[in-house]
Amino acid sequence: MIQFAINKAYFLQALHTTRRAISSKNAIPILSTIKIEVTSDGIYLTGSNGQISIENSISASEENAGLLITQPGSILLEANFFINVVSSLPDVTLTFEEIEQYQVLLKSAKSEITLKGKDAEQYPRIQEVDSLTPLIMDTKVLKSIIAETSFAASTQESRPILTGVHFVLSNHKDLKAVATDSHRMSQRQLVLEHSADNFDVVIPSRSLKELSAVFSDGIENLEIFFSANQILFRSETISFYTRLLEGNYPDTNRLLSDSFETEVVFETSTLRSAMERSYLISNASQSGTVKLEIINGNVSAHVNSPEVGKVNEDIDVLDVSGSDLIISFNPTYLIDALKALKSESVRVRFISPVRPFTLTPADDSENFIQLITPVRTN
Repeated sequence: MIQFAINKAYFLQALHTTRRAISSKNAIPILSTIKIEVTSDGIYLTGSNGQISIENSISASEENAGLLITQPGSILLEANFFINVVSSLPDVTLTFEEIEQYQVLLKSAKSEITLKGKDAEQYPRIQEVDSLTPLIMDTKVLKSIIAETSFAASTQESRPILTGVHFVLSNHKDLKAVATDSHRMSQRQLVLEHSADNFDVVIPSRSLKELSAVFSDGIENLEIFFSANQILFRSETISFYTRLLEGNYPDTNRLLSDSFETEVVFETSTLRSAMERSYLISNASQSGTVKLEIINGNVSAHVNSPEVGKVNEDIDVLDVSGSDLIISFNPTYLIDALKALKSESVRVRFISPVRPFTLTPADDSENFIQLITPVRTN
C-alpha cells in the first residue's frame, strides 16, 4: 500500500513530462492512465500511447523533490484527471496514500481528495531495448537536427514511411538526417563526436517533436539505444521510447544535383519577410503560389489573385549570378525552410523553372541543404 510525501511543483513537472506520451483518445483505455511505481529508491512514472512511451524517475535522493517514501507499491490513475487534481492542491507539499486497494487519498494543507485507481499489473509492458553500446549524442545538437528536418516530413498517412525522418549513420561517425513529403526535402549532415555502430532507421516525426519538448537543453547528453522496431533515448531521469517506421525510405540522394543555372544570395530575414507578405495574398487565392522573377540581376516576387488582390515586390539581394529565370512555388515551403536556417544569409540555386531548387546557408556554417519543388503554371 503506497505512501509518500513530495514537493507538489516537482511532482507536477514530472507528471506533465510523462503525460506527453499519453493521448486522451486511445483505442486501448488502459493507456489513458499513468503508472505510478514507488520503490525505496524513488518514484517511477510511466505513460504511453502505443507509439511513444515515457518513463520518468524521481530519485529519493533528489533534494528539490522533497521526497519521503514510507511504503512502496504501484497503481494506475487516470492521467488527465489525476494531474488536474494535483494542480489544484493548495499547499507546496502533498502526501499520497493508498488507503485501501486501488484507492488513493491525497492530502495537502486542509484538503483531502480520494481517487480510485487500477491494478498496475494491467499496464502493458514496455518492450526492452538492448542497452549494450549506446550512441551518445549532445542534446542540443539532436534537437537542432530535429528542428532542421522534421517539419519537411509528410503529415499524410497514405505513405507512412514519409511521415518519419530518415537517420543514417555510416563510417561510425557520419550522420545524415533527411525528411521529405515529396514536395520538399530537408537534409542535415554532420560528423559525430562519439563513434557508434552504423544504423539506418526512420523515426516518426511526431515522436521527434515530442522528444524535443521532453528533454530540456539543461540535459547535456542523451544515450540512444536501438532495437529492431524501436529506439530509446535516455537521460539520467527520463527514458523516451518510440516505435520505428517500417519499410524502405526512398533514395533522396538522386534529388540533389551539383549543377545549377542561377544563383541568388539573400539575407534570410529579407527573403522570409517578402515571402510572408506574398503568402497573405497567395493563401487566399486558388493557385496558392508566388512567382519569383530573376531578370537582369533584379529579383522580384509576384502574386496575382483575382479574388483578393496583388503583390509586386522587388527583393534586395546580396548577390545574383547566372541565367534569367521565372519560377512559381508554394511560399509556405520557402517560409518553413527559411525558419529552419540559422544562417543570416541564404544561397538559393535554380536549375530551371520546372526543376527543384535548393537552399543552403550562405556562410557554409552547416552541412544543411533544403530542396523545394516548383509549381508548373501554364
